[in-house]
Amino acid sequence: MSLDILIFGAHADDAEIGMAGTIAKHAAAGLKVGICDLTRAEMSSNGTVERRAEEAEAASSVLGLSARINLGLPDRGLYITPDHVAAVTAEVRRHAPKIVFAPYWEDRHPDHVMCSRLVEEAVFNAKLRRYMPELPAVRVEQLYFYFINDLGKADLIVDITGYYNIKEKALSCYSSQFEQGAPGADVVATPLNQGYVERVKARDSLLGQRNLVPFAEGFAVKSPYKIELF
Repeated sequence: MSLDILIFGAHADDAEIGMAGTIAKHAAAGLKVGICDLTRAEMSSNGTVERRAEEAEAASSVLGLSARINLGLPDRGLYITPDHVAAVTAEVRRHAPKIVFAPYWEDRHPDHVMCSRLVEEAVFNAKLRRYMPELPAVRVEQLYFYFINDLGKADLIVDITGYYNIKEKALSCYSSQFEQGAPGADVVATPLNQGYVERVKARDSLLGQRNLVPFAEGFAVKSPYKIELF
């Protein structure tokens, strides 16, 4: 399926944390938006692979995604290897997006950092016609980076005020990650279930404050992006 925007994350919920409002806003505008999760998050301290898949499906419906893919690469086993780069490159070529998003290149979680590097490699390789010639070469117009845990310098922000309720609803789908659980439940304390969603909301509020809007999501770039008019 051809997509206008393709977002990569190491785990289901990464893209929602960083840019669910932007996703919902663009999907509502009629663009075809998809998410590709690299792993099934089988190493997560809470939840199961099956439950994580159900949560991702529910969040996809909330956001209005046109596609969601899971590559099934090993959780905590993402590396810059020919096989991993090829798997990500193939998704770029299959969906031929104009715009690709990846996690910011600095983050406390090594999988987020590795996902960022893999996507950058894949976007470059996707345009090489002699690389994986069985799939047509694709030139991505722009690669943006979204923030998950660690906030870097935002080169641009998107006003998501009108879609913040959708972001909150999408995040609430991931109850296995963000809820502490009832007493006696098989749930351990992690950074995600210790007020994490509230901190994401505070971050989005602070980003919005910079342009006098209630909520915004920030993005970084490594190369200049083109505009026609200011």
